[in-house]
Amino acid sequence: MRVVVVSGIWPPDVGGPASHAPALSRALLERGHEVEVVTTASAPPANPGFPVHWVSRTRAAPLRHIAVTRAVFGAARRGDRVYATTMIRRAALGALLARKPLVVKLVSDEAYERERRSGRFQGTLTDFQSHRGRLRARALRATRTAALRRARHVIVPSAYLREIAVGWGLDPAGITVVPNPAPELQGVPTRAAARTALAIAGPALGLAGRLTAQKAVPDALAALARVPGVQLLVLGEGPERESLEQLAVELGVADRVRFLGPGARDEVLRLFRAVDAVLVTSAWENLPHTVLEALAVGTPVVCTAVGGIPEIVSDGSNGLLVPAGDVPAIATAVKRLFGDTDLRQRLAAAAAPSVESLSEPRILRLIIETIEES
Repeated sequence: MRVVVVSGIWPPDVGGPASHAPALSRALLERGHEVEVVTTASAPPANPGFPVHWVSRTRAAPLRHIAVTRAVFGAARRGDRVYATTMIRRAALGALLARKPLVVKLVSDEAYERERRSGRFQGTLTDFQSHRGRLRARALRATRTAALRRARHVIVPSAYLREIAVGWGLDPAGITVVPNPAPELQGVPTRAAARTALAIAGPALGLAGRLTAQKAVPDALAALARVPGVQLLVLGEGPERESLEQLAVELGVADRVRFLGPGARDEVLRLFRAVDAVLVTSAWENLPHTVLEALAVGTPVVCTAVGGIPEIVSDGSNGLLVPAGDVPAIATAVKRLFGDTDLRQRLAAAAAPSVESLSEPRILRLIIETIEES
C-alpha cells in the first residue's frame, strides 16, 4: 500500500507534526508500505529516502493552498490512502479529487486557532464552540467539519479533543483516541553530556516549539524575570522570535535566555535531557509532543493545564500544572521546583515511568492499523 502523508511542517521545523510525520513515515516503510509526503517548507527539506513534495511558504496564501491541494491530488492518484496530520482541508480536497480514502489525525481546531491568532477571539477552545462569531469564523467551522466528514476515520490524541469533535456532529464511532507517543531514546546523551554540549551550568529550564502566539512564550519570559538565578534555553523558530528577543531585553533577562534556533527532534531530546525542567506555557493546546518528549527523557514539566495536558501530567506527580496566562503561578511553580530538591527529584523519577505505556512503536502501530483498515 502507498500512503500519502500530509504535514504542514517537516524537519528541520520543530513541532508536533514535524516529529510525528517522519516517525510515522519510517514506521510505514518498516511495515512494508510505500510513502510519499506533501508538506510546506521555507527551504528544500533534507532527503529522507522517500519522496517529499514541498510547497514554499513564501508563496501567497491562496497560491500556496492551491499548490498543496494539487500536490496531494498528484500523490494520491499514485497512492492508496491519504493520511493528514495538518492541512486537513487541502488533504481532503486532494483525496476527494483522486477518489482515495482519507484518514485524519486531528490535533487542533484550526478555526479556533486562526481566530485566536488574529485576535478576533480571546477565550478558550471550549468557549469557542458556543461562540457564533463573524462570517469568517462560521465559514472556517463549516469547511473544517466538511473536510473531516470526508475522512474514513479521525484519530485524536486526547479525550478532550474527542469530546470537542463529537460536538461538531462527527460520528463518534469514527473517532478514536490514540495519545501522542513518547519518543524512542536511542542516541540521546546522558544528562551530564547534554549539559556539557549545551554549556549549561546551574539551574536551567528548557522550552521548544514553534515561536507563535499559541506557545505564549512571553509568559515564560515574564515568569523568568521573577525567578533570579535560573536560565532558559529556547529551541525553535517562528514569527515571534524577534519580538521575544526584544522582550527578553526589556524584562532584563536577556543574559539568562538563549535562543538556540531551529533543531531536529534529537536536539529537542538533548535539550530536555540537559535541563532541570521543561516549560510549556501554551495559551491553548491539545496534547503537545514536547510534554511526552520531556517526560520520556526523565525531566519534569511545568505546564499550563490546557487541552489534553492534564490527561498526561498529574500535578505533583510527574510535573506541575498552572493556569494558562497566569505569570505569577508559573513563577511560583518554578520557584517551588528549584527550592525543593526532594520534589524535583521525585517528579524526575516519576517522569519516564508515567509515559512507558505510550511507547512510540506501540502508538505508531495503532495508527498504521487504523490507516490499513480504513
